[in-house]
Amino acid sequence: MKAPSADRVRLVLITGLSGSGKSAVANCFEDLSYYCVDNLPLSLLEIFLADPRSHVAGHRAIAVVADVRAPGFASEFPRITASLDRRKIDVTLLFLEASEESLTRRFSETRRPHPLAGDRPLIETIREERELLAELRGAADRVIDSTDWSIHQLREHIYREFGGDHQVTQGPTVYLVSFGFKYGIPQGSDLLFDVRFLPNPHFEQDLRELTGRDAPVREFLERQEEFPELAERIEELLLYLRPRYERENRSYLTVAIGCTGGHHRSVAMVERLQSRLAEHQWPVRVDHRDLTR
Repeated sequence: MKAPSADRVRLVLITGLSGSGKSAVANCFEDLSYYCVDNLPLSLLEIFLADPRSHVAGHRAIAVVADVRAPGFASEFPRITASLDRRKIDVTLLFLEASEESLTRRFSETRRPHPLAGDRPLIETIREERELLAELRGAADRVIDSTDWSIHQLREHIYREFGGDHQVTQGPTVYLVSFGFKYGIPQGSDLLFDVRFLPNPHFEQDLRELTGRDAPVREFLERQEEFPELAERIEELLLYLRPRYERENRSYLTVAIGCTGGHHRSVAMVERLQSRLAEHQWPVRVDHRDLTR
């Protein structure tokens, strides 16, 4: 999708059938640095869309989710979109749908009620919504049928269609976290390595007050046969795993390295891995969680 001209805001209006994946698509646009708005009352939505730039200064790409959760949506939303000043706003109407079977299964799995349900059977409300939105679907610039798509396939499609120059193929950002087991394992760790089997610099009088960031500590550990060998093995494992995480459209990969207190061995290992992974031009961030404890 081409970028809007310098004086136009890019606006993607996301709508469609309940349960078809609108929230997941909105998350994709947020990852693409769009400013996302979901389920505004139609009266406020009309004010917002009249001049979106004035409401979200600094953002020139905006995604708005609107659907039948808003009273009067089927009749009011087409009127609102028709009134947009397309000289100022580059508008794409994106409509999502799915088969009756797929929508029924999704509502059953999530156990959430359909917005139009009331006391009626689910299949009736699905059919009613499809009929209510038939005209809006016909006016859409893009229609996505998510029936047979996983969340990863849906995300890949949105990235391909709307990503433009956004660097979505760089793969997940790798977070290297050093920590001390005495303070607990970091939440959200994808991979965890225990380096407490390595000789502990804490018991070396000259190294005790230093950390794994200091050259004497790193030199001490580099002289231990297991330290460089382990670093190479972890690097090889990450080289193998990261493309597979990328294939699943993961945004982050958190690798936790733990020793007893989080001052020496884990810190030195993280520093070594950061240097090595940077050579592969990976986006890497480091957090020495317990270094100051």
